[in-house]
Amino acid sequence: MQVMDGVTLMTTAPTPASLIALRQRVGWTSPAVNVVEQSLANSLFIVCAYDGARLVGTGRIVGDGAMYFYLQDLLVDPEYQRQGIGRLLMEEIESFLRQRAQPGATIGLFAAHGKEDFYQAFGYQRRTGQVLGMGMCKFV
Repeated sequence: MQVMDGVTLMTTAPTPASLIALRQRVGWTSPAVNVVEQSLANSLFIVCAYDGARLVGTGRIVGDGAMYFYLQDLLVDPEYQRQGIGRLLMEEIESFLRQRAQPGATIGLFAAHGKEDFYQAFGYQRRTGQVLGMGMCKFV
């Protein structure tokens, strides 16, 4: 579906090469192509933004599809940032989650530093304090 001038959203996986190229444009490293391929195949939901054939944004949900959903790899090409593409990707992700996540499910994410307000606009809360604990991760 075309969502803005020249930009189309699709809910299919990008090619591993196009995802790796987008990750490089935003300054992220990537594992080997076969690992990216397996990661994409194991996603619960993927939405991509294309300008023509160029992947300019993506976001995906991983998890068990029942109790736990995790927003992963919400990326927008630096040349396309601040044009509403991230918001459009999130709206598609939130639509998927409204259909799949039942009461009692947990939807998690790790926001990049300085991007917390973006996610708070979609109802996500900072997870700190004695009851909730501190969000943590480990990079291999």
